[in-house]
Order: sequence, then structure tokens, then C-alpha cells
Amino acid sequence: MPDTPLTLTLGYSPCPNDTFIFDALVHGRIPCEGVRFQERLEDVETLNQLAKNAQLDLTKISYHALGHLREQYVLLRSGGALGRGCGPLVVSTTPLTMEQLRHQPILIPGELTTANLLLQLHGSGFEQVTTLPFDRIMPTLLRGEARAGVIIHESRFTFADYGLHQVLDLGQWWEQETGLPIPLGGILARRSLPAALIARIDAALQRSVLYARQHPQAAQAYIRQHAQELSDQVTQQHIDLYVNDFSVALGHEGEQAVRVLLQRAEQRGLIPPCALPLFAESE
Repeated sequence: MPDTPLTLTLGYSPCPNDTFIFDALVHGRIPCEGVRFQERLEDVETLNQLAKNAQLDLTKISYHALGHLREQYVLLRSGGALGRGCGPLVVSTTPLTMEQLRHQPILIPGELTTANLLLQLHGSGFEQVTTLPFDRIMPTLLRGEARAGVIIHESRFTFADYGLHQVLDLGQWWEQETGLPIPLGGILARRSLPAALIARIDAALQRSVLYARQHPQAAQAYIRQHAQELSDQVTQQHIDLYVNDFSVALGHEGEQAVRVLLQRAEQRGLIPPCALPLFAESE
């Protein structure tokens, strides 16, 4: 009898970029010898917290969360969201400046999101934050329950339709500040897994991304299943923005962006220091 495959839990979000990337891997179109994936779809902050409690073998996370997870997890080079022109936006119900928002309540999509980390790296005085699921931030602003919030995902395509005003593009600020693309989310594997297994999973994930890009219609039913409230146009915009060459492989520039983000967060005391290598093969 053949060996029983190793079952690993795999967390990612129901957002179109993630279902697009993982579809071929979790549905067997891309094999990963000896491994079966048990997927769990949750919003990114839930995934951050699950990983913080070491409940997943493999998971999509915010790069902010990675700063708190480096003792337990290593980073994969494929499957993540990193790029240019795709960062979180600070929006408000009336025209405001960032200076006017210092020491004022701001809604964020999660404590461990990269959106919150960028807000804190932008300067001091933005600590008065309230966490809401990302899809509740704009409705809360529109009800007049808050003046400003940080939005992510497809909200960046639709906020102006609701009469909201852009205060700052945090991704654009980061790019001007560093010259680097903005690291939003990456894929982690338990540090306790064998390095050879992690490399095999990373290679399979890379093939899954490439398959999705070469056969964009293959994942459509899976994407629609988990993004029912989004129009096809917004869904495609989402994929086009967040799935790119960095999703295939971080490369030198992508790795540098991740390291600079973590270094700056350490320097500000926003994440704990960690001397362990970022990737499994470095051990």
C-alpha cells in the first residue's frame, strides 16, 4: 500500500488573490508528493491570530504578524502579496490630513495587519486605533461612527463611490520612503517542519501560482464561491493588483523589502527582535 499522505493545515483568505493562487494546489491540479492540504479560509486578521497561537502548519499572514511569529514559523518565497501601488489607504468622511488625525480614533483592519504597521511606522500619535473586520470599516465610517479608517483589499477600488476621501496612500508613502515595493502578506510554514518538506511545498506553491496565471479561467468557480458579493470586474482588479511576479517568487528585491520592513519595525519597538533565519534553507 502507498504511504498515507501527510495532512497539513493551510490557512488563507477568501479574497480573490488567495483563492486564485491556491486553487490548483488544494484541488490537486498541482501535485505535492506525500502531502495533503486541509484548507481553512479566514480573514487575514483571524489567520494572524491563529498563527500567533500556532494552530496552523502553513498560512497566509500579514508581514506585520510575521514580525511576531519568527520563533515558530519560516517564510516561503512564493504565494505572497507584495508589490507597488497596492498599499493600504487612510480614508476619512471629510477631507483631513494625517496631522489632523494624530491622537484621534482610527479604524484598522486588525492589530497585526501590515496596514496597522505602516500606520505606526508613518509616525507617532496614531496609537488610538479600533480593530474591525476589513469589510466593516467603510460601513462604520458611512454611519458616522468614526471619522477615519485604514482600508485594504477591494475597498481601495470602491471607497470614492461612497463619498469617502483619501487622506494618505500608505503604500505610496512606503515606496517613496524606501524605494522598495510594499510587503503586504506572505506564506509561512512551521519552523518544526523538515526543511526539505518546506522546500517541496514552496516549489508546489510556485507551480500553483504559475498554473493560475497560465489558466486564469480554471479557478473562476472557486473564486466566485468565496467572493460572491464582488462583481467580476472588482474581482479581476483585485487579482491583477495583488498577484504579480513577486507572488511567483520574492526575488532579491522582495526579500529586501521584507527585511527592511521588519528592521524598521524592530527599531521602533513594534515587533520583538529575532536572530533566527527568515527562510528554512538558511538553517
